[in-house]
Formats: sequence, C-alpha cells, structure tokens
Amino acid sequence: MRQRSLIAITAALSAGALTLTACGSRDSGGDKGSDSGGTVVTIGVDAPLTGDLSALGLGIKNSVDLAANTANKQKFVEGVTFKIVAKDDQAQPSAGQQNATALVADKSVLGVVGPLNSSVAESMQKVFDDAKLVEVSPANTNPALTQGTDWAKTKKRPYTSYFRTATTDAIQGPFAAQYVYNDAKKKKVFVIDDKKTYGAGLAATFTAEFKKLGGKVVGTQHINPDAKDFSAVATEVKNSGADVVYYGGEYPQAGPLSKQIKDAGAKIPLVGGDGIYAEDFIKLAGSGASGDLATSVGAPVEDLPSAKEFVANYKAANYKEDYAAYGGYSYDSAWSIIEAVKKVVDDNGGKLPDDARAKVTAAVQNVSFDGVTGKVSFDEFGDATNKQLTVYAVENGAWKAVKSGTYSG
Repeated sequence: MRQRSLIAITAALSAGALTLTACGSRDSGGDKGSDSGGTVVTIGVDAPLTGDLSALGLGIKNSVDLAANTANKQKFVEGVTFKIVAKDDQAQPSAGQQNATALVADKSVLGVVGPLNSSVAESMQKVFDDAKLVEVSPANTNPALTQGTDWAKTKKRPYTSYFRTATTDAIQGPFAAQYVYNDAKKKKVFVIDDKKTYGAGLAATFTAEFKKLGGKVVGTQHINPDAKDFSAVATEVKNSGADVVYYGGEYPQAGPLSKQIKDAGAKIPLVGGDGIYAEDFIKLAGSGASGDLATSVGAPVEDLPSAKEFVANYKAANYKEDYAAYGGYSYDSAWSIIEAVKKVVDDNGGKLPDDARAKVTAAVQNVSFDGVTGKVSFDEFGDATNKQLTVYAVENGAWKAVKSGTYSG
C-alpha cells in the first residue's frame, strides 16, 4: 500500500485546468429528480474510514469523490450527475456485509468501489451479485475472489458482478519471492502471517515460489493481529538463522514486528506485500526499517504521466488525507463504473433503462480506457489485465522504488 505524497508534482495547475482520461463517480440507480433536472447516479464506496487502516480507506473514498466530480465537470455522461455515498467497514467482514445490504437498498446506487480487505470482500460478494450490482475493488488481491477457492488447480469465476483493478497475490507473492531470492540473494526465510484472508494467502504464494526457486523456509509462525507484543516470534526468528523475514499482513502489525525482530538481534530485512506499503509502516518500524521491502501493485505513480495529472488534481482538491496506496486504483475503479454507465445510457437513447444495474455490470466487463494506473480492462475472471508490480525499499526514512516488472512464472 502506498500513502506517501509525491513532491515532484507542481501544484500550480488548478483542478479545472487538468483533464484526466479516466475519471468518475456517480450516484447510481437513476434518481430522476436531481436539482439540475437530470438523473443522479450514486457510486457507493466501502472502506475502513476509521481505525488502523483508515489512512488507506480515506484515500480510496477521496479518490472516488475526485472521479465523480471530474465526470460531472466534464459532463461525461450527458444528463447524469454522479455522487458518492461512503460507508465505513472498519476492516470488519460483518460491517462490510451490512454496508453491502444498505447499498443494495439504495436504488440510486449503480456501482460500488471497494473494499480494501479481501476478507471483507468475501462477505459482500454474494449480496452484490444477487442484486446484480457491480463491485470494483481497487485493493483486494486474494485470487479466490475472482478465480474460486480451488484457483491453483481449476479457475472458476464465482461472481460475475465482482471486478478489481489490483493485481492478485497469485502474481504478487511469487514476484516478491523472485526478487528476494534472485536480486536480494536471500536464501533462508522465516514466514509469518496474520491468519487473515489476505495475509495468509499472500504468504502461501510467496512460500511456494521461494521453495521452487531453491530457497529454504527455516520457520513459520502466525501472529494475532490484535496483539502488540511480538517478542516471542522475534526470538524465534533470531534463533532460526533466517536471513530474511516474509510477512503476510498489513502495516499496523508489520511495523512493530519489524522493530521487535531487529531489537531481538536479527538485523535482517522484513518483506511484505502492498499491505505494508505505507508511510505508517516506516513510522511504526522506526530507524531499523531501512532495508525493509514491500511489493505493491502497478508502476510507481511518478513514472506515469496520467498519474501525475491525478496527483495534481487531488492536491488541488484540498482533501485532508493523502490518496495513499490505492488512490489511482480507486479512481480507475470508479471510472470503470462511469464508463459503463455512459455505455448503458448511450445504448438506451440517452437515459437509464429500468434494469440499469444488470446492464452496468455487463458493461464493466468490456470497459477499456487509459486510466491513472495505465490501461484499464478486465479479463474473463474480472481481474485487471494490467499485471505490473513494483518492489520498494525503505531508504532514508522513505519508500523508494527499486524494481518494476511483471511476474515471469
């Protein structure tokens, strides 16, 4: 995950002066009585807006809001005004399911962006699918969400209403393993996860590839994500002889875990996925974080001209919070819904049909546009066709991109 600001972008350009190729957010469903006399389409947002992961969740919400405002300013869909409604899942599956039910009940909602957590997505998918309401996640990476629980052997899409703009852990875990083994030259790993859907799945795909490459797993352990004291596992790591730690989980635990491993005397890097790619990881890990690594989806924002426009527009909009790791993916998720709404409206003589939800869901499958994060389109499983990943290292108290590419499996 990423939530660092990009200082290389000039903020002299106003939000109105920039036009993004891919933007949008809407008040779905077709509320026919908006103030402007047109149709209001609501885009729902579900993310952790409070709690430990709120920095990421608020970045998702704000980025969807920016997309909606941009679509409205451009009059991207003639006669349609987009708005958003954001709900806080607190990174809890039960809350996510309640939010999904509430969003389904709002007939103006024609699409939903979110959630952040794969475990929350599991609780929401059927609710949305039963209502034919499209859901596009900017952050979920567990392969089972799109390819079924037996994805490693036989891929079968469980829900046709679910899509994501993020790359899956079937790619992210092995990509990290190849970097750790081939580039960082680490051969003995201690693997830790938080037992949650995202963390355990990511750790498993990393482990399988690392062993295939010839690396040795010298220890494994699980932690309680609600705990703060990881001294026992830190001692295990030190005594194992590992030259690297791989952690499947998120930054609120990864930061203290890294610090406590170093404090125990194991001066070795901790490596994780996009769940630890956040400024707060560095704050929590302290000065010993230097050399720690994280993979994250996509290419570095500063390398993409379209993303630079997004960053400048986001800054000009004066949101209180940073767009964080998933801002660009959230914007593109919202814009994919907006593109689908435009297609459905255009195909129906300039107005929304009665079965708008089902038609928007079908249209998302075929969207294709140049977005903030690159080319945005979806494969037969609803997964992003953009498979790019980047390895970041902590250097001088900040994340620095050290390698970008795709997994060659």
